[in-house]
Amino acid sequence: MATAVSTVGAATRAPLNLNGSSAGASVPTSGFLGSSLKKHTNVRFPSSSRTTSMTVKAAENEEKNTDKWAHLAKDFSDDQLDIRRGKGMVDSLFQAPADAGTHVPIQSSFEYESQGLRKYDIDNMLGDFYIAPAFMDKLVVHITKNFLNLPNIKIPLILGVWGGKGQGKSFQCELVFAKLGINPIMMSAGELESGNAGEPAKLIRQRYREAADLIAKGKMCALFINDLDAGAGRMGGTTQYTVNNQMVNATLMNIADNPTNVQLPGMYNKQDNARVPIIVTGNDFSTLYAPLIRDGRMEKFYWAPTREDRIGVCTGIFKTDKVPAEHVVKLVDAFPGQSIDFFGALRARVYDDEVRKWVNSVGVDNVGKKLVNSKDGPPVFEQPEMTLQKLMEYGNMLVQEQENVKRVQLADQYMSSAALGDANKDAIDRGTFFG
Repeated sequence: MATAVSTVGAATRAPLNLNGSSAGASVPTSGFLGSSLKKHTNVRFPSSSRTTSMTVKAAENEEKNTDKWAHLAKDFSDDQLDIRRGKGMVDSLFQAPADAGTHVPIQSSFEYESQGLRKYDIDNMLGDFYIAPAFMDKLVVHITKNFLNLPNIKIPLILGVWGGKGQGKSFQCELVFAKLGINPIMMSAGELESGNAGEPAKLIRQRYREAADLIAKGKMCALFINDLDAGAGRMGGTTQYTVNNQMVNATLMNIADNPTNVQLPGMYNKQDNARVPIIVTGNDFSTLYAPLIRDGRMEKFYWAPTREDRIGVCTGIFKTDKVPAEHVVKLVDAFPGQSIDFFGALRARVYDDEVRKWVNSVGVDNVGKKLVNSKDGPPVFEQPEMTLQKLMEYGNMLVQEQENVKRVQLADQYMSSAALGDANKDAIDRGTFFG
């Protein structure tokens, strides 16, 4: 047995002549591996001149095979949208063939853009739109501060614009974004709740990172969340407070505290991301989690348009209708307690007469055939004349509908009795009930 072991472990050594060279180190040959194992030796280059020529040829070949996407290998921005970034970072053995996979630049495809990216077609044609000076000043200063590196100053990341309903907060923000040349990443209150726990918080981080990637590419960007209080606030004892409400508030607090270190769930990247200013709108921020709206995290701006602001916005609303400026002033003064969207609804109401005439001309039975898949296309209406008298008339009608909602509390009637009871008594007394 000992003899067999010694035979297997035995190794012979013999020199191998390579390129006429008799010298060289030998490699052992084992009987265990069989007789087919040949004897080898290390290679020695004969002269330095040959080494120099081979180096020059290698450099020439490397220059000829330069990849035009090679610069993408130096991109460490953690940009998940740019799939070409993987080219040149791994061995070519694991790359897709030419004209396929990561070799093909398809970044311009819509499939690789953020679903929250908002693009404006205003093209900076803001001459017809009025931006309130105080509103624009607040947004521009906040956004600019977040892109500056101010020494020894902690700048609040979030700007909360809040105020009454229909005062034009969202539209004014969009005008300021267009003025600054920003295409913001948009979110709404409906995205702050989900059937899956943790999804809204993950979406906020994802949208924030998408905005940070745009900034890293050299484009100014911001995260814009509409009606934050409607999705993350508590409206009363009857409002259910879910895990997602807690996580949305906690996520926004964490981002405000660490704006350059926002990680997605399940991954961690030590590289800092770009700082992204966050703009949120709402009607009542007292419904939000109190630590979220503290001054270090959120700068609050109460938006209540003045008479000049209301006149300026309404001038833009009725500009295409050629309503004189003095009539716009009288209209605004006639409805001082109404929101700005009231005047937009008022303008849309003027078209009711034109639509009613068209319905009568084609017949109610033919309305569907004329509006859907019609060979003639949709009907075209001439712009109706908007006189001050007509605008005042429709304005009073809208106010009357508002008063009906406040005065006739049908919910109380339904709760007090199973039947309608005296629910129509108000309309009967005023002589406006026909039934």
